[in-house]
Amino acid sequence: MLKKKKIRITLFDILLYLFMLAVVLLILLPMIHMIAVSFSSDVYVMKGQVGLWPKGFTAKTFGYVFEDTRIFRSYGNTILYTVLGTAISLTITAMGAYALSAKRMIGHKLFSMMIVFTMFFQGGMIPTYLTVKNYQLLDTIWAVILPGAVSTWNFIVMRSFFDSYPSEIEESGKVDGLTDAGVFFRLVLPTSKAVLATIGLYYAVGIWNAYFTPFIYLNSPELFPLQLILHELLSAGSSNNATVGVGDVLVVEESLKYATVLVSIAPIMCVYPFLQKYFVKGVMIGAVKG
Repeated sequence: MLKKKKIRITLFDILLYLFMLAVVLLILLPMIHMIAVSFSSDVYVMKGQVGLWPKGFTAKTFGYVFEDTRIFRSYGNTILYTVLGTAISLTITAMGAYALSAKRMIGHKLFSMMIVFTMFFQGGMIPTYLTVKNYQLLDTIWAVILPGAVSTWNFIVMRSFFDSYPSEIEESGKVDGLTDAGVFFRLVLPTSKAVLATIGLYYAVGIWNAYFTPFIYLNSPELFPLQLILHELLSAGSSNNATVGVGDVLVVEESLKYATVLVSIAPIMCVYPFLQKYFVKGVMIGAVKG
């Protein structure tokens, strides 16, 4: 008869669990409060009586958010920037990392040093702005997507993954007559879903939350992403009892802010559970092995 293994809980384990519980509460409680305020009646919000549960439950604030053409348009812009930018960034990063992982590549070490160099030394904001201006990208969607299309850190993580990729799979493709491009697209990419999902999520979250880049390069309001509109709402005033106009209706400013924040983070929160099974594996698989 097999003996059950006793689980010993040490003082360190208890302290660790308490610490993680505190971290979780620090993350969840503000989120729960935001949800409660956004679903509460204006009267209770203006009196500051809303805690972690809605009072006078109503969803009209979210109706005002989606009725505002400015918010709706910027939401579409953000989705466009995220989808297009993630696709471009992931394509460039994957192709470049795979090429650089091949030791037979001419100038392999030189290119690696040049890429790592950009992690520590950058041109700066003004030279970058002038470069974007000279390429006539200002006030276009490409000004938001192209300047930061490749992250050096993501590039190195993906290259580390391709460094440890089984060479037998590549050799089998070469035996069947595939070129390097054929091996990459037909064999390597289909078997690299974990790292692609992980790096893709990094890019998507970065583009979705980007504020400073569109703030610098975009001038036309019809091109503004959601984060610029959200910043305007969050910085409009500091009084919890302030009201703002949405069309012909006055809405409590705090409720509108929180509703807009929740709307802005909802897509990323919905996508993450579907990528979670790849996420941990993708992070570990690109780790540096000792």
